[in-house]
Amino acid sequence: MPTIHFDGTITTVPDGFTIDDLLPNRDRSLSIGIIRPVTVSQAETKEFLIKTTAGEVVVETMPGTHAGEILSGLSGIKSGWHDLQVASFGPFPSSFTPSRKPSRYERGDLALGCGGYDPSRSFLVFCKKTHAADHGGPAENGIIAKVISGMGVMDRLRDADHIVSIEPVISFAESSDARTTTDGSVVLEEGMHIVTHIRIHAEGKNPDGYDPKTAVSVDRMLLALLNQVFIVDKRLSTHIRCDILAGTDVPCEACSGRREGTVLMRTSGKNRGSIYIYTQDLPRSLAHTIVGHVVHGIEICKIAQEGDRLSIVIDPSQVDLVGMPLEKARERAEELHLTLTPDVDGPDRVVIRQKPATTLEVLAQSSVEVETIPDKQVISITLDDVNAPRTCKIFREFSGLKYHAVGRLPMLFSFDEVTLFKAKIPKTTNVIPENIPVTSVEAGVLAMTNDSCKGVGIVGVRSVPSSEFGPTSEPFSGTNIIGTVLDMEKIAGLEEGEVVFFREVRA
Repeated sequence: MPTIHFDGTITTVPDGFTIDDLLPNRDRSLSIGIIRPVTVSQAETKEFLIKTTAGEVVVETMPGTHAGEILSGLSGIKSGWHDLQVASFGPFPSSFTPSRKPSRYERGDLALGCGGYDPSRSFLVFCKKTHAADHGGPAENGIIAKVISGMGVMDRLRDADHIVSIEPVISFAESSDARTTTDGSVVLEEGMHIVTHIRIHAEGKNPDGYDPKTAVSVDRMLLALLNQVFIVDKRLSTHIRCDILAGTDVPCEACSGRREGTVLMRTSGKNRGSIYIYTQDLPRSLAHTIVGHVVHGIEICKIAQEGDRLSIVIDPSQVDLVGMPLEKARERAEELHLTLTPDVDGPDRVVIRQKPATTLEVLAQSSVEVETIPDKQVISITLDDVNAPRTCKIFREFSGLKYHAVGRLPMLFSFDEVTLFKAKIPKTTNVIPENIPVTSVEAGVLAMTNDSCKGVGIVGVRSVPSSEFGPTSEPFSGTNIIGTVLDMEKIAGLEEGEVVFFREVRA
């Protein structure tokens, strides 16, 4: 029976077992990573996967150090001493003669050391920075390996972390076949590595709590990946990119080096709002801000192809109560052990605002206040992305439906069976004509005035059909139909200047 590596866990499967047998309930549209190694011999491999509670690190052993013998079988190693320069784990028994002299260490070195010059109390020492020190290592071959993947994870190691396991791995250079696939009929073979998803720790998530310094940019990432799918819109040798939120403003809150496994969002330029997962180390860019770190699944990022849809899990998940019925919001808060305080407590109320507004801020203070309105004041609509994709995108952006389940627009006025709403659309935004009515418009049709008329950006709905004018009282040529109002009975009672709340109903 073949032994395989399944998301970092070694398991045995029956002969002839396929991916579908292993994952009977998987989403067939999502790609998984398959790595077929040339060999699974521990003696022949030079690389080891070190799984820590902060993420995964891959090291390449140094020749002549017997590093394979030292690393093999080590697991459950507790934290040792930590400072700005090193992170150590141990103790464990070893046999060498300590040099009792300072040695020079480079960033990324994995060194052997000991406490009190006693090799029976040996430690693995990750060198975060280049420095000179006496770590109680051997006179020769004190550096047993180099970190080749997971530098960002190494930088995040803290006192509370420990080593879960250490196991030999096969590098990509030694792989005869490394690819992504959606084909569930692939038969599992001896030594095969299966990677099903990417796991990310959001920037600001710490072992002792949450730091809200990156709250806004992290919320942008959580919004973009709300459906837990990373679409590979672009692949380069250094990164993969998801453009689902391209064109969205993102503040620069954590500008630092783009290391392997770092997740960033672009803050300026054409691709602002796009999400990048880096597969190689690069210098920092002032146009990128760090929003997370890959702690599992960097392998699938390295072999992904353009068009792949990858499963992604982010810790923490988004805390956005806006649009939820109050009772559902209360249940969500209880799940997260949050104290929820509503402005009005009662049945059939919908959350329209939360304070704090972002996930990290809410989790950092373990409480949230919500503003609610009666459900009867929330108007349900559908939007037609098939026929009016550009205008629907504009409507969501400036109503707030892009960011929350409930959006809002002020009512302009109502006349002659037409109700108008005003979206504050910048003059630089072009509402190009699309989905223009031809013969008539029905009651309940929602539309936006396009660039061919002076009232560009006005949103309107008719209470009766018309064969002459659109829902914004403009000629058909100036009317972009964007959807349908489902609650027309709620339109009649609106007053001029009132803020109107919309809920998008999706198929």
